[in-house]
Amino acid sequence: MKKLSSMVVFIIVMMTVFVVRVEAETQRTPVMAQVAHPHNYYWREMYLPQLTSGPSAASYAPSGETIVYSMQGSLWRQDMGSDTAYQLTKGPGYDYQPDWSPDGRFIIFTRQYENALNLILYNVETGQETPLTRGTSVNVEPRWSPDSTKIAYISSKEKGYFGLYVAEIKQQKMENIRPIVVGHKSERDRYYYSETDHAINPSWSPDGSRLYYVSNDEVAWGSGDIWSVSVKNPQDRVRVLVEETTWSARPELAHDGKRLLFSSYEGRQWHQLWLTTTQGLSPLPLTFGDYDIKMARWSPADKHILYVSNETGGLELWQQTVVGGARQKITATNKVYKSPMVSLQISLQDDKAIGLDGRVMVLASDGRHYAPTNSRIHGDDYFNEKKTSHENHYFHCFKSCILDVPKGDVVITAMSGFSHNSALKKMTTEATTEPVNLTLSQIKLPDEFGQYISADMHVHMNYGGQYKQTVARLAKQAKAEGLDVVYNLLVNKEQRIPDISQFKTTSDLLDGVTIYQAQEYHTSYWGHMSFLHLNDHLLTPDFASYRHTALASPYPTNGVMSDLAHDQGAVVGYVHPFDSMPDPSASGRLSHSLPLDVIQGRADFLEVVSFADHQETAKVWYKFLNLGYHLAAGAGTDAMTNYASLRGPVGLNRAYLQADPNNPSSLKHAIKLGNGYVTNGPQLGLLVKEKQQENAVGSGGEVTLPEQGGELEIHLALRSFVPVERLEVVQNGKVIHRVDMTKNKYQADVDVNVPVKVSGWILLRAVNENEHPLVQDLYTYATTNPVWINVENKPQYAPEDARYFIDWIDRIKDHIETRDDDFNAAWEKEVILTDIDQAKAVLQEKLNAIP
Repeated sequence: MKKLSSMVVFIIVMMTVFVVRVEAETQRTPVMAQVAHPHNYYWREMYLPQLTSGPSAASYAPSGETIVYSMQGSLWRQDMGSDTAYQLTKGPGYDYQPDWSPDGRFIIFTRQYENALNLILYNVETGQETPLTRGTSVNVEPRWSPDSTKIAYISSKEKGYFGLYVAEIKQQKMENIRPIVVGHKSERDRYYYSETDHAINPSWSPDGSRLYYVSNDEVAWGSGDIWSVSVKNPQDRVRVLVEETTWSARPELAHDGKRLLFSSYEGRQWHQLWLTTTQGLSPLPLTFGDYDIKMARWSPADKHILYVSNETGGLELWQQTVVGGARQKITATNKVYKSPMVSLQISLQDDKAIGLDGRVMVLASDGRHYAPTNSRIHGDDYFNEKKTSHENHYFHCFKSCILDVPKGDVVITAMSGFSHNSALKKMTTEATTEPVNLTLSQIKLPDEFGQYISADMHVHMNYGGQYKQTVARLAKQAKAEGLDVVYNLLVNKEQRIPDISQFKTTSDLLDGVTIYQAQEYHTSYWGHMSFLHLNDHLLTPDFASYRHTALASPYPTNGVMSDLAHDQGAVVGYVHPFDSMPDPSASGRLSHSLPLDVIQGRADFLEVVSFADHQETAKVWYKFLNLGYHLAAGAGTDAMTNYASLRGPVGLNRAYLQADPNNPSSLKHAIKLGNGYVTNGPQLGLLVKEKQQENAVGSGGEVTLPEQGGELEIHLALRSFVPVERLEVVQNGKVIHRVDMTKNKYQADVDVNVPVKVSGWILLRAVNENEHPLVQDLYTYATTNPVWINVENKPQYAPEDARYFIDWIDRIKDHIETRDDDFNAAWEKEVILTDIDQAKAVLQEKLNAIP
């Protein structure tokens, strides 16, 4: 952090605003990559603490009249009934999850710093901070024992898995650290959770003899059941309640030792508070609402409950009476900071001085990011560990915004979609600071390439994150990212479908953004699919092949569901396909059914730019194109927009389509034909024509040549707000021309002549394999859809690609033969095997065809 602070001071020489031309640098590292549990986009958001403008966790003082809570990355103390909050900590890093000791002397909390989470002891009387843990592990959820002599906490120090530990606190140090629940491996196979169990959410019994916690011991789905364990004898473990949860149950026993409070979405779509007994008898709901209530704590007298709610969208802290349900919102109208702060106003505009909505990052000299108190802070899921100690945090600014920052040096970065250059301002704030106006100049392709609208084809509005998202707020964020269309894909997370109430067959037009409700079909056995523009109803069940459940059968397949979606007039695609190109000769399961559905006409598009590796996915895509399958390229971020820490933001991956955003038929036509390009930054233009022809065609079009072939004239263009290292023309999977990008990595206008003798396809792609701070993806990538080349009597012939998919399909069949116990009836398996054989027969014909 000191290194970052000095860097910021060094680069700030004057108040300047300029177009960002930052060269790409080293690769991005996942945040908290030391944690070994899979699917970090779940546990990092749903379990680990995140930087938010509103309160994220709280604890009572022993008196019950004062509380401490985490907010804006600091700890704050506030008396009940007061509107003034006093800042207790200010980093370095970000501070979370405070717990006040029962004797009132100390507050323990966790601090995110240098890509780790470590425990810190805060002396209430002196304000002194003492580190209790050090190193690179993740240490979270510290909880004091009733006698203030010990703490329970969760750590990843055992091979990266979350385990439950107890330590004694003596002379402000941790001693006699003991593992309580650590390292057990379950026999049940899992997909979203690791083979090694986790233990999370600890709290103490009133006498200090037992701990209540959550673990997924022999649980296939969900983050686990509620358990209790003896502190002296960890072998004495009792399952209290079978409860699915997604990382947020946090059981909390009342001081009377009878009532166990926890958060659950049982039978609902949102977390609310429930009460059960220490034997798990007949849980009953305590609160109700279509929003989340989490991080609940009993008051010392058990008369009140303190909790965090997202009912208004952001995070708020509430106290509620146990009897009567009277609620009191705890608001810090007045904040007393430890260091001088300055009010900073930021305004965004284009080069015509018209106000813009956009994305903004504000980094102060203390190495921390700041945002307005009423904003939603979002964190990147990766970071460049050679440049900074933690991930970037940003917020959306709607033309103008005001925030408090520390007095001193500040760096402001702003952008507004892919059609504007970014702006960077470095300045020193004083006691009073003039408003900051940032101009984001427009960049666009030449008019000859046509008019495009931009669409994120894969978004989840609400998916278990910190915030509560609405269609109106999603539209505002999408506008700030320069989007015209958003597809909100309704999908399950285990038992629930958070946005199920949003489904409808019509669209919403808000702030110039059109939002469609669609569906993601969720089977990790066959691969995930999206159904866009269903015209009647959501398809259920929304998942299949969930082992160890009543829906364990591999039937219905993706093909069955695709047919049902097409019956409703939907466009069907495979989403976030491959992190690496599937190898049919490799060991392990290969059950992804993409070849079955492309070959039999049941897949309209493939997310080539998505939450996967774009180039690895493109390798598979090219093989389909080589076999003559007109499989269009789609793009979607898979952004969970109510996350505080997300892969995103919305529009990170997007498709540019020649379509009317408010006309479903126009959109479906453009998606299916591939009339456009997909990208996470660069804008691409491609026009192709035979030399003697007058009119050129763009992506998704076709050029017909006589039997002897001909010469193609290719006109291409690039406009980008981030640098491009490789701009390439690809024909039938091979690079046939590479544009020299050494002089200008942001713009190109090139004409290329190419002789063609066989049928096939041509496309344009842009690549920069190094990470870029303004592209929150693995690397910069864009590709047009292909222009098809039809040479009379010279059909496409790709025997190697046909053999590749035949081998793939054989592997699917081999694995289906191992699933007999999961089928509900013999006919289910017969239907699948018949489908496999039919697809293979089609490929066999292509393999045997004479060119």
